[in-house]
Amino acid sequence: MSHATAHEWLHSEGLRTQSTGNCTHKHLHHCTSLDSVRTGTISQVIQLKRESGCPIMVTGGTERGHAPGHFSHGNGYKLDISPNACINHYITKNHRKAGTRADGAQLYRSHSGTIFANESDHWDILFR
Repeated sequence: MSHATAHEWLHSEGLRTQSTGNCTHKHLHHCTSLDSVRTGTISQVIQLKRESGCPIMVTGGTERGHAPGHFSHGNGYKLDISPNACINHYITKNHRKAGTRADGAQLYRSHSGTIFANESDHWDILFR
């Protein structure tokens, strides 16, 4: 999916994106790019907003600077979102604890297999 299409889908559902570099270039780590994101990833973050009723700000997508791997940001499986009281409460109360990642991030898993990692300044979310 192109960045423009993904952005339009998110915007039409009331989700926003934010970039520390105020850019969308996939090859710059300080941008927030949705270029080549999976359609399922966008659909699932929209579903998260609908189910939670919370505002969602996407702050990380397919841009450089994330860890590599098959189920990675670069391959379109993961998004970062800003924490807020509403989404923090929704994730921690509606999903089961799933341990702690090697970097210390507390993990939560949905029934469908989505994994939420609390990285304190953002949620790193793996949509399968």
